[in-house]
Amino acid sequence: MLICGVKASHDGGIALLDGDRLAFSVEMEKLDNAPRYSPLGDLRRVTGVLRDQGVDPADVDRFVVDGWWPEAGRDEPGVMIGDGEERMFLPVAPYVEGFGQDGPLHRHTFKEYDFTPGSPGYASYCHAANHLLAAYCTSPFAARGEDALVLVWDGGTTPRLYLVDAGARSVRLVSSLLPLSGNYFSDFCSHFEPFHRDTSKMDKDTRIRYQLSVAGKAMAYAALGTPQPAAFPVFDRLVADFPTVSPDNAFALGEKVATERDRLLPGLSNADIIATLQEYLGRAVTDRLVRLVRRRFTGRRVNLCLGGGCALNIKWNSRMRATGLFTSVWVPPFPNDAGAAIGTACCEMFRETRHTALEWDVHSGPEVSVGTLPAGWTGTACDEEALAALLHTEGEPVVVLSGRAELGPRALGNRSILAPAVDPAMKGRLNRLKGREDYRPVAPICLTERAAEVFDPGGADPYMLFEHRLRGDWAERVPAVVHLDGTARLQTIDADASSATARVLAAYARLSGVPVLCNTSANHNGRGFFPDVASAARWGGTRYVWSGGVLYTRPGPAGDRVSR
Repeated sequence: MLICGVKASHDGGIALLDGDRLAFSVEMEKLDNAPRYSPLGDLRRVTGVLRDQGVDPADVDRFVVDGWWPEAGRDEPGVMIGDGEERMFLPVAPYVEGFGQDGPLHRHTFKEYDFTPGSPGYASYCHAANHLLAAYCTSPFAARGEDALVLVWDGGTTPRLYLVDAGARSVRLVSSLLPLSGNYFSDFCSHFEPFHRDTSKMDKDTRIRYQLSVAGKAMAYAALGTPQPAAFPVFDRLVADFPTVSPDNAFALGEKVATERDRLLPGLSNADIIATLQEYLGRAVTDRLVRLVRRRFTGRRVNLCLGGGCALNIKWNSRMRATGLFTSVWVPPFPNDAGAAIGTACCEMFRETRHTALEWDVHSGPEVSVGTLPAGWTGTACDEEALAALLHTEGEPVVVLSGRAELGPRALGNRSILAPAVDPAMKGRLNRLKGREDYRPVAPICLTERAAEVFDPGGADPYMLFEHRLRGDWAERVPAVVHLDGTARLQTIDADASSATARVLAAYARLSGVPVLCNTSANHNGRGFFPDVASAARWGGTRYVWSGGVLYTRPGPAGDRVSR
């Protein structure tokens, strides 16, 4: 059975499942240098992407659309979207499952749109369910036929704990953990510099992109401050004062603290306040999770999956893993809405077929191409060994574009800028050429077999989803990947992985003795990954672009060009 999952709102995407195998997932932001978080925009893009990927839309058996909120002025959930020259309202399932339904996998069906004549109508599952099953179905627990708890904490919902029973093929809600929706951190932080903006004159898409960009930057900015546990009771009181649980409370909380900060949090800098809220939220959800699991699953060590945008916070993920309550903690590389098309297709697979586990590869995005290079750029043959030697001897950053793009928001080696981490100035250099703030970290990529030697705790972390610290003198040896608070958002990669970046890193380690390189995303500021060599060349931030065994070189003198 071919199942096509569709995410229509922000972080638009199209994923195709062939039985229990992910054939591809195309996020709209990764096409044509589109802005980050781009919506689908037009329903006809679905069949267009299918054809681009070599699939006849008529061969698709089921189309499934992600659930969402009601549009302004409407009571029913749905998305206003293009259909060629026309605009239409596409009704979908709600954001969260409702009472009286058959659990989070209630299957909503609609006849308002036909993606193909041979497959009339479409199904839809609630938005929370896509995060739930994107996390579970891609997990090693699903592959082994094991049960798992799944914690879903997304921008529009409170942290919700579910239990997936693999044997019974069932999913049920265990409990909502806190009266705090996942947008608390970002909406709160938007009231404080450097994140405060007047959004009143922004159009809808610009405002959404701004709101979605805050959380990641604020996580980095928090390293400039110090969490103040003595302030936690202040947040307790303010949250308790809200009469109902609503995503709007997050904005109201930020507004109140910003207005009355001298009374509520005297002496705290913006960075201190942001760091304190991040610590408060992480402790609150972890403490509640621990209490509930100990009470409901006494004497058992259970599996835990994390889904929803909040699972991109490496401090919160690491805190939950450090409790020791769980056999293992799994976070997919796309816990946010970048994985929504995959997740909603998984809902249909889980409910309507015999499959509960998805066979997938993180590099299942669009294929890289070359395109038409700007005048003067030249290409010469260069294998991975030679590229590693260039990195080692010249110390220059190189854009590496290889094969299919990685899924999710993190560059994992196929759409990356690689650079030596031994240069203390490299972090600042990469941030400048990308047009990023100087407090932003640069991630390390490290050979898995040496990760525990360099990092604490180290070990396998292939998708940059947990927090690590440098061991011994490694902070001095690879200073470019050390964040302001001494942590690192590590990505590990196996030396024998079928990846050009794995071969480059293995060769670099042999030459230098250092199993670590800098790894940051290859993209225009505020846009998705470069789709082709020509885009990286036109950007021109680095002298070198490597792709498919060819080193492309910019004409003129060496040196960086700062992103605008």
